[in-house]
Amino acid sequence: MKKILFVASTLSHIENFHTPYLNEFNKQGYVVHVMGKPNNKAEILYADKILPIAFEKNMFSVKNIVIAFKISKIIKAENYDIISIHTSLAAFFTRLGIMLCFKKPKLVVNTVHGYLFDDKTSFLKRSIMLLAEKFTKCITDIIIVMNSIDYDIAKKHKLYKDSLYLINGMGIDTSLFPSISYENKIDIRKKFNFSEDDFILVYVAEFSKRKNQKFLLDSINKLVNDDLKNIKLLLLGDGQFLNELKIYSNTLGISENVIFTGYTRNTKDYYHIADVCVSSSRSEGLPFNIMEAMSIGLPIVASKVKGHTNLIVPKENGFLFEYDNTDEFCNYIKTIYNDKNLQHNMGTKSKQLCKNYSLEAVLPNIINIICNEYKSHL
Repeated sequence: MKKILFVASTLSHIENFHTPYLNEFNKQGYVVHVMGKPNNKAEILYADKILPIAFEKNMFSVKNIVIAFKISKIIKAENYDIISIHTSLAAFFTRLGIMLCFKKPKLVVNTVHGYLFDDKTSFLKRSIMLLAEKFTKCITDIIIVMNSIDYDIAKKHKLYKDSLYLINGMGIDTSLFPSISYENKIDIRKKFNFSEDDFILVYVAEFSKRKNQKFLLDSINKLVNDDLKNIKLLLLGDGQFLNELKIYSNTLGISENVIFTGYTRNTKDYYHIADVCVSSSRSEGLPFNIMEAMSIGLPIVASKVKGHTNLIVPKENGFLFEYDNTDEFCNYIKTIYNDKNLQHNMGTKSKQLCKNYSLEAVLPNIINIICNEYKSHL
């Protein structure tokens, strides 16, 4: 019986983004194993075996070298036909493990959820990251990327042995993020203690340097000072900088305009009460938070970086601002705030564009890519 292994830095990543793929390979008769840092759950749907591997969140950790040797033993013992790798850190150390076991599976697929470098990254970091990709190229049969900039990077540096594919992300279940009527929107707002007159921005992201929430706090401060007193910013998520930014928000005097919800799985209701989805990120792969907001029918105002540029068509379903440009961001928010017809039309366009990124559209394509490549490698 054929065997496939899915690997990511955390098992939560596999559970959140790849469960439909585990199910599909199960249906096709594969034995499905998953590997990653354990989460709180004892099982993952459609996984025949869970292999807990405690990846360290540091590319230079000695523990990850030890983990690579552990992975090599598992791969040698299990004799996988296909290994599907996700997330940058897991991708490198898993491929290192494959190299160490001297027993390569028939097909190794590296799905890039966003290279951690681009032409704006410092020379040293970019060089190290590229070196890691080039070093493991010898056992990387195919690369699948999610945005055009990562496609150009992989093609320019030939970071794969055989094939390179560009996909529309892993797909979102649009039925989980439906649009609602204005009346329902107001009803949900009342439950969350927001008024009909509030102009609400939403950002769902881990609190990290890359996600750049501090920029949004500075921007809200400017908008409030420009007399948009009814503006609210919902920040969903947790992470390293959460408490620091709560303090910073209080220091700016905007604590009534910024709501930190903490981590929540119920993102849908927050999208439903929002007027605009925003993102200040430094870089992305193809962000689920933007696609979810598009499915709901929200305009998007996001930084002009990879990942965002594939999802947002300027002046059609939102605006792209130069990274860290507060004035430009604030001007775009004011433009939407002052034009309800524009807000409605952009939201409608978001829903239309999101169909291209639905699980229904994306999943069959990715399954076909992997299965056809596997057959060609037999």
